[in-house]
Amino acid sequence: MDLQKQTGPRLAELRASDADRDRIADMLRDALAEGRLTAEEHAERVEGVLNAKTVGELEVFIRDLPAAHQGRPGPAHGYASNRPAAGAVPPQADENVVAVFSASVRKGRWRAGRRLHVYSVFGSVVIDLSEAIFEYQQVVIKAVSVFGDVQIRVPENVSLRGTGGGVLGNFEVQTLDSEDSQAPVVYVDGWAVLGNVEARPKRGKLVADILDRVSGKVDRALRKHLDR
Repeated sequence: MDLQKQTGPRLAELRASDADRDRIADMLRDALAEGRLTAEEHAERVEGVLNAKTVGELEVFIRDLPAAHQGRPGPAHGYASNRPAAGAVPPQADENVVAVFSASVRKGRWRAGRRLHVYSVFGSVVIDLSEAIFEYQQVVIKAVSVFGDVQIRVPENVSLRGTGGGVLGNFEVQTLDSEDSQAPVVYVDGWAVLGNVEARPKRGKLVADILDRVSGKVDRALRKHLDR
């Protein structure tokens, strides 16, 4: 009698990420522009993509499109580990943000250090990195909420990882994978005790530093071309 060795879930059975859904939605948008799908078909498939739970369910919506068979990138693969590299981030905080029966906010064009400690006790803290200057590739945010709320927002072209938990509270980090292996990685760890800690990308916001680096490469290539 043949026995099948269990080697874990197949790729099609893996849970789909937001990046996976965005990839399929991009293919559907291109198919609509090329005239391969009608507006009604496009709308119906996009709705299905938004409701899909697994990678296999997503692939159903593009299996009759050429883009699905042209070596397009598969599901997003993380370049970042779940923990920062040993010794890359010092244990001392570059900055402490504390809210006790009050509110604290960090947003706008500010410099993100390597480590930020956040404490919310019957208070509210917002850490918005969507326009921050990343001087280091690895950034650790330690967040502790006791009867409080901590909201962390990052650009959508960085990687986001989280390690923590809740005690009669909510600790939620929406994992994010950047396509750029050199993009900043934000690690969120901590605890929510009868409180809330939440970290997720801020849609439409990109790390300006990454864009500046790409723009610089284009400018150098253009100057080199004009000097010929």
